[in-house]
Amino acid sequence: MTVHIFNPEHDLALAANLANFTAPHAGRQLRYDLGFLPALWAADGDAVLTDNVEQAERMLRKVAIAAKKQLGLHVGRNIQWVPTDQPSESLRRADALSPWGWDAALVARLKRLGVADGLLPSADRLAALRNLSHRRTAAQLLPLLADCGDNVICAAPAECHTQEEAEQALQRYGRAVVKAPWSSSGRGIRFAGPDQGLQTGWLRNVLAQQGSVMVEPYYNKVKDFGMEFTARADGSLTYCGLSLFHTQNGAYTGNVLATESAKREMMGRYVPAHLIDKVAESVCRCLPPLLEGRYQGPLGVDMMVCAGPSADAFLLHPCVEVNLRRTMGHVALALTPADDEVTGVMRIACTGGRYQMDITCRS
Repeated sequence: MTVHIFNPEHDLALAANLANFTAPHAGRQLRYDLGFLPALWAADGDAVLTDNVEQAERMLRKVAIAAKKQLGLHVGRNIQWVPTDQPSESLRRADALSPWGWDAALVARLKRLGVADGLLPSADRLAALRNLSHRRTAAQLLPLLADCGDNVICAAPAECHTQEEAEQALQRYGRAVVKAPWSSSGRGIRFAGPDQGLQTGWLRNVLAQQGSVMVEPYYNKVKDFGMEFTARADGSLTYCGLSLFHTQNGAYTGNVLATESAKREMMGRYVPAHLIDKVAESVCRCLPPLLEGRYQGPLGVDMMVCAGPSADAFLLHPCVEVNLRRTMGHVALALTPADDEVTGVMRIACTGGRYQMDITCRS
């Protein structure tokens, strides 16, 4: 039996790097409201750790009804619910744990719930996973994808350890995006250019807390998308599918729900199918040596389509982020319709301080 855990505050916990980290209210609320999500991919007989069983069952029923009605899809398995305030024998009988992402705060929380040390990553492994989750990994992968084609952007970001280095990078790029090494969905990102210099207060704070910032050229984004993968125990990478997602002010808002062939067709106006295949193959070849077998599980690589030299020409940025955790793209893959003609949208919205997941059909 595997116990699945939705801990969406993971990225913030990595940034804080504290065993006793307390997530902001929004992160705790997201975990409470959407704690049912692992039930969408858990196997029969698995368990899901949740802050509120009644809430999780109610939300899963709602999503299951919508998935059946809108997508003709049956979701949900014969799973057990494990409440965090009343940990049961399920945690002690587990063969494996599968969180959204591993971090020191989650390990400390699971230890308090009585999980055996043998199921938890060691301090050394946690440190290695955090290091790999640094945005430096994306900067290392990007130039390795240069052989994908001439219309692929592969200029690696600069890692800057001082304000002077960041200012020099900004002078080289003209317009730039400055990113904290660890941050969450739109947080920890600042834009800089001739009319808006570096936000020195924020920059100094990040340098003091995280040791560096990543500075990369600003590109005129046309469309967000990503590719989802699974890192295997033997060190290999398996491609799982495309993720066509939406953001607002840098924050995730939803995903397209469609078959792989339908998503490839949607991307066709920007990126030819052979280039999608080439990028997926290159990531599967080039990323494993960087991971050195130290990460196993789901991961995602965020990408984007950028404006090219003419109105009908586009450029592909094949590695904006590497997320060494489960992603909402993986959630969307668990809701893939069986029919190429059916296309839906999965939205995550916050109304009145509560998060909701809605599924609607486009066709």
